[in-house]
Amino acid sequence: METETMVAHKERLWDKAGAAQGVGTAIGILALTRAGQLLMIWWLGGATAEPRSVWDRLLVWDGGWFLRVAMDGYPHGYTYDANGVLQGNELAFFPVYPILIRLGAAIGLPASTAAILVAWLASIGAAVALHLLGTSLYGKRAGWALVAICCSAPASVVLSMAYSESIFLALVAGMLVAAHRRVWWAAGLLGLLTALSRPTGAAAALALAVAAVIAVREIRKAESRFAWEPLAAAAAALAGVPLYIGWVAWRVGDLDAWFKIQTAGWGTTFDYGSSTFAFLKTTLRTGDGWIPMSVALILLAALAAAGVALSGKPWLPLAVYGVVAMILVYGQAGFYHSKPRLLLPVLLTLLPAAVAASRARPRVAILSITAWAVFGLWYGAYLVTVWPYTL
Repeated sequence: METETMVAHKERLWDKAGAAQGVGTAIGILALTRAGQLLMIWWLGGATAEPRSVWDRLLVWDGGWFLRVAMDGYPHGYTYDANGVLQGNELAFFPVYPILIRLGAAIGLPASTAAILVAWLASIGAAVALHLLGTSLYGKRAGWALVAICCSAPASVVLSMAYSESIFLALVAGMLVAAHRRVWWAAGLLGLLTALSRPTGAAAALALAVAAVIAVREIRKAESRFAWEPLAAAAAALAGVPLYIGWVAWRVGDLDAWFKIQTAGWGTTFDYGSSTFAFLKTTLRTGDGWIPMSVALILLAALAAAGVALSGKPWLPLAVYGVVAMILVYGQAGFYHSKPRLLLPVLLTLLPAAVAASRARPRVAILSITAWAVFGLWYGAYLVTVWPYTL
């Protein structure tokens, strides 16, 4: 009976999402955003002093780290410079994306091609999962709007790059869909992979734990039995981040090795938001660079959007994931210009716009999202062509 119920849920969601045509529309929306993004990168890149191909620009910064992990493996300890100062190294990067790159290289693809192919395929998976999530929560039009708004956000350029955001977004959205439809084996597997993709996978694992507790209570009340499947799924997801950080500790021989490497390489430490507050205060009072100012406004707008989303009382696991993920992003020190990228998979901040677009007249929704996309896609292209620093 339980298996039949799960199949029925999946069939209803598939039909509710528009079946193959609805999912194809979501993939088409993604394709439009990616094509527009690449065209803007090509257009802006042609005006820079340093000529580089679009392909090369998709492999910069974190892409190099992931490729080294994929092809050379992880180092066995700390890395120091010539003066004996601790440096960041590949152990800072979680393993799912490098493993997939290595699998692509194992079948004969050049490593760089495998890295981009994996990211693009994951972006397709993310578009499908986002559409299914939006549909499951609010309806088919909300699903399409969520895909369009997320995939054209100011930092969505990383969905085309050798970065792990596309993998993480596909996995976390897929996990949330599985949890909402109560397909626990899939939720647990996707939750574990999510937690092994990025450190913010810990927020996704907590969300799955909340979904599991809710399900156990409801099943016990309705059927007078204890359901172990939701708790097993949550346990699998919760194990992911500690497993990798613990493995790094064992490999290096230092309990907090991963945290030291992060701090040494990227200045990433959890300081309860003091660095973010200092950045906002300084930028809004005395800042004169438009990129710092735009990042500050994005951070404030995301906070406001999250507040609006929470006031609408969204599905509790999604709210928990969003709040915890935002605490991790705003609460840590590090490169301020990376924060819009880290906010991309949070989803909570995108809910008000997606729901509003789903309820608006089609023409209004299309024009509004198109205006958002033109700015967001241009902004991301600017960051990887003109802006000289890492995302």
